[in-house]
Amino acid sequence: MTDNNHVLLRQNDNGIAELILNRPEVHNAFDDQIIESLISQLEHVDTNDNIRVLILRSNGKNFSAGADLAWMKRMAKNSHQENLQDAGRLAKLMERLNNLSKPTIGLVQGAAYGGAVGLAACCDIVIASEDAQFCLSEVKIGLIPAVISPYVVRAIGERQSRRFFLTAEAFSANTAKTFGLVHEVVATADLFDDACARITATLRRNSPQGMRAAKDLIFAVSSKVIDQAVIDDTAKRIADIRVSTEGQEGLSSFLEKRKPNWIQE
Repeated sequence: MTDNNHVLLRQNDNGIAELILNRPEVHNAFDDQIIESLISQLEHVDTNDNIRVLILRSNGKNFSAGADLAWMKRMAKNSHQENLQDAGRLAKLMERLNNLSKPTIGLVQGAAYGGAVGLAACCDIVIASEDAQFCLSEVKIGLIPAVISPYVVRAIGERQSRRFFLTAEAFSANTAKTFGLVHEVVATADLFDDACARITATLRRNSPQGMRAAKDLIFAVSSKVIDQAVIDDTAKRIADIRVSTEGQEGLSSFLEKRKPNWIQE
């Protein structure tokens, strides 16, 4: 286990890692130091071949209240350039999580406000408890959900964004599921581990290379015009992976009716 008290990284023997926000006394609000810790841990996870799946979760009743008020107060006194640099680090966090080469599962309970909605939107799979409440609250204090917007708009669509960016209304886990932000709703956070175990067992049976390539494929074709460039790119991607080591192993194991070598159990 790696930790700096407020950000914990735990890894088990099955290749599952948990990145945990651990500031329940302030509803897991994050500041510049926590952002740097999260970026560092995500970079470690991305390059660690022993980690197959990352779970993002938090301790306490709330997933995250978003930006820490003391941090926001401090940044309000800084120059435009300092604010630009600071915002760039939050943008870097979102980019790192969104583009992580491993599958990511976000577990959301209680409040997920402001930037926390961005964290959820950057995860591949999101499970929320029924008590979860999402809120893009920035306009209430004269701000905008700027650096999280590319990910949130992709997750919930332009139409819902046009309402909830502007009204700052809170919406429930079940509403978030209808928007596409949440994939599964469980009754209570106590059921997160069971839901995660089911999904991670499925993910661990899949080719690590295949999942990395599939995630990259989604980004490559999402919202693109299906022109000759896209057609040629997708053809190249399948040709490349067919002749790769894992591609060959996957095809061979299927034809030989045996488990591929990436399944250890």
